Amino acid sequence: MLEVYVDGASAGDPGLSGAGVFIKGHGTAERYSFPLGIMTNHEAEYHAFIKGMEICIEKGYRVASFRTDSQLVERAIEKQFVKNKKYSDLLHRIIQLSKQFDLFFVKWIPSKENKGADELARAAIFKNIT
Repeated sequence: MLEVYVDGASAGDPGLSGAGVFIKGHGTAERYSFPLGIMTNHEAEYHAFIKGMEICIEKGYRVASFRTDSQLVERAIEKQFVKNKKYSDLLHRIIQLSKQFDLFFVKWIPSKENKGADELARAAIFKNIT
């Protein structure tokens, strides 16, 4: 099973933001870094999750365990509910994408276990500038 590590980062809240996706499994590792423009850190976390899902779907990966250090995102996905309606559309997109997987898991992990995705997200912030 693939492990998909996702992270969002913002330089300010709101500020220039980026998403990082680190996919490992089947003896390989894939790294992706996406500039997101200006948004809050929480929004960047949701967008990173969506990017990870979109990459997996595009590549035909249908069994994946997603790892995030955002408890907000993990809880929203598990409960399929957001308290802050600002994130409703983002959660809805995740729910819709999840239906394209044969097996879909989400797990909260501590930040120290998400360093690969974090570095990619931080690198993406600077891609906004160049």
